[in-house]
Amino acid sequence: MSLTQRLTLLYSLLLGAILLIFGAVVFWLVNTVLLSQVDDRLAAVAEEFIALSNVTSLKEVRLKPPENMDTDVSVQVWGVSNDLQDFYGPLGKSESALDPANTRTDRSRFREVMHGSRLLRVLSVPLGVGGRQVAVMQVAAPLDFIQAARGYLLYVLFAVWLYGVLVVGFALWLTLGRALEPLKVIVETAEQINRADDLSRRIPLQGSEVDEIGSLIQTFNRTLERLETLFTSQQRFLADVSHELRTPLTVIKGNVDLMRRMRTFDDESLASIDQEAGRLTRLVGGLLMLAQAESGNLPLNFHPVELDLLLTEVFQEMRIIAGGRVRVHLTEIDQLQVNGDRDRLKQVLINLVANAIQYTPAGGDVFLSLSKVGDQARIVCRDTGPGIPAEDLPHIFERFYRAEKSRTRGKTTGFGLGLSITKWIVEHHNGRIEVDSKEGQGTTFVIYLPLLIDSQSAARLPA
Repeated sequence: MSLTQRLTLLYSLLLGAILLIFGAVVFWLVNTVLLSQVDDRLAAVAEEFIALSNVTSLKEVRLKPPENMDTDVSVQVWGVSNDLQDFYGPLGKSESALDPANTRTDRSRFREVMHGSRLLRVLSVPLGVGGRQVAVMQVAAPLDFIQAARGYLLYVLFAVWLYGVLVVGFALWLTLGRALEPLKVIVETAEQINRADDLSRRIPLQGSEVDEIGSLIQTFNRTLERLETLFTSQQRFLADVSHELRTPLTVIKGNVDLMRRMRTFDDESLASIDQEAGRLTRLVGGLLMLAQAESGNLPLNFHPVELDLLLTEVFQEMRIIAGGRVRVHLTEIDQLQVNGDRDRLKQVLINLVANAIQYTPAGGDVFLSLSKVGDQARIVCRDTGPGIPAEDLPHIFERFYRAEKSRTRGKTTGFGLGLSITKWIVEHHNGRIEVDSKEGQGTTFVIYLPLLIDSQSAARLPA
C-alpha cells in the first residue's frame, strides 16, 4: 500500500470516527428533546386525571376524563392487589398493564414499553390516600412519530457519514497525490542516479520552497552536491596518488634493472633509488597523517608554547637550509605564548618557510614576523617569489594541488600535501590561515592563533 493510500485510509477513518461521534451526539440531543416534549405532555395529562378522579369507600380509584382529552392517550389504574380498577383510552381496556414492571412502583417513572406491536411512552404515578398508597396510575402515549423521526434521522446521519467519508476520502486521495508527487520525483531521480552513477543530477523544485517537501528537496540536492564533490575529490585523489607513486617507482625499477644487467652497483643509481625511496616515504607519511587527521586519530599534545622561541628556532634552521641562494629575515618578534602542540606548530612554520624558500628565485627574500593583534598571535611569512595566480588561490589548501603555472615540478617539488596538513593543524589550534598573492610580487601567508592567558596575566587585566 502506497503512502498516499495509507494516509487517505487513515484520514478517512479519522473523519468517519468524528462523524460517528457527531451523529451520536445529534441523535441523542434530538431524541432527548422529543421525549422531553412527550414526558411533559404525559405529566400534564396525569395531573388532570388525578385532579378529577375520586376514591370510593372501597379504596378504589375512579377516573373522570377531562374535557377535550386527546384520543391517543390511554390511562389505567392498578390497585395494590394488582387488579385493574379503571381505564381510559384505546389501550386502557387491555387486560395487560401498559407498563407491567411498574404496577406497584412507589415513585413516578417514565419508561418506553413495547405494548403488542406499538412502542409506548408510559408514566407510572403512585396514588395515595391518607398517607397510604392505594393504586398506581399509568398514562401512556404512542411513540409512532418519534419512531419515524428516529428512523429518518438515522437514515440522514448514515447518508451524511457514508457520503462524507467517500467524498472527503476521494478529495484527500487527489490532494495527497498531488502533495506527495515530489516524493515520487525524488525516488525516480535517486533511481536514475543509481542506474547511471550520475551525481550531477538534481531534483527539480516544485511548489513552495519553505514547506516540508521543498525543504526535503533542497536538502537532498545539497546532499547530492556534497556527494558529487566528495566523489570527484576521491577520483582526483586516486589519480594524483597513482601519478605520484608511478614516477618514483618507475625510477627505482629502472635503476634496479640497470644494475641487474650491469651486474654491478652504481653509486649514482643507488643515490637515485635512495632519493626516490625518500620521496615515497614522505608521500606515504603525508597521506597517513592526513588520514589520521581526518579520522580524528591524530593526537595533539597541548602545552604552553613560546612562539617567539619557536619562530627563532625555525628561522635559524631555515636560514641554514636557504644558504646564500635566498635571504631569510626575521623582521619583528614579540614574546607571545599559545596553548598548542609544539611539534605540530613547528611543522606548520617549516612547511611555510620551506615553500617560500623553494619557490623564491635566487637572490630573493623571505620575511618572517610575529606580533600581537588583539587577543591573537599573528605569524607572517612573506616571500618575493613569482606569486600564485588568482585562479589557483582558492585551491592551494587542497590535497595534491599545485599551481604549476608558476611553480615548476622538480626533484625537490612537494606533493601538494604540506598546505593541507598546515591548514588542518592551524584550524585544530582554534586558529586560521590566510593567503594573499600577486603574480610577480610574491606571496604572503598569515596565521592567527589565540593567545594563552594564564592565571597571573588574567589577574593583571583591568576589571
